Amino acid sequence: MDISGTIQLVATLAEVAVALIAFLIAIQKKKLYGWFIGITFALFVVFDLARIFALDMSAELHALVLLIACISMVGAVWLLWKSQ
Repeated sequence: MDISGTIQLVATLAEVAVALIAFLIAIQKKKLYGWFIGITFALFVVFDLARIFALDMSAELHALVLLIACISMVGAVWLLWKSQ
């Protein structure tokens, strides 16, 4: 694996860590935005793994995963903004 592939895998592992921490925030701190952030980063992991490993995923499904992830993050930042 070349350096760019290694960097992509490390970035994906970081996304996994963010998703897990966000789910802990949702469960332990009972913060709804944690679910949205967790979903967003879990979908980013799916998006990246499909791209890195050239999984058989249609372009439409790939785009839909990205769209749902982005909408989920909009919900998270909206909730964070409202809570301030």
